[in-house]
Amino acid sequence: MLQLRDYAIKAGEMAEWVDEWRTRIAPLRRKHGFEVVGAWTVEGADRFVWILRYVGTKSWEQADSEYYESPERKAMNPDPARHVASAATTLIQSVL
Repeated sequence: MLQLRDYAIKAGEMAEWVDEWRTRIAPLRRKHGFEVVGAWTVEGADRFVWILRYVGTKSWEQADSEYYESPERKAMNPDPARHVASAATTLIQSVL
């Protein structure tokens, strides 16, 4: 299962967001069984887009919930999400 995650990042906070995402979010996602397929910034916009994959015995919802409820995620202080102005997530399927 794949999920497209499209974030609007608060103006002026992209560098800080990317650093925290690389060092804190992505490694913890991997620890919880997710694969980061790719991540991109959108030139000329405060947008960060990434794709996650989960292949496991749990449903996407269960695996995602366990990630957010994990002690490691709850202990992130300050929370990297403070840089995100809005987010849209969509489960996607390859057609290739």
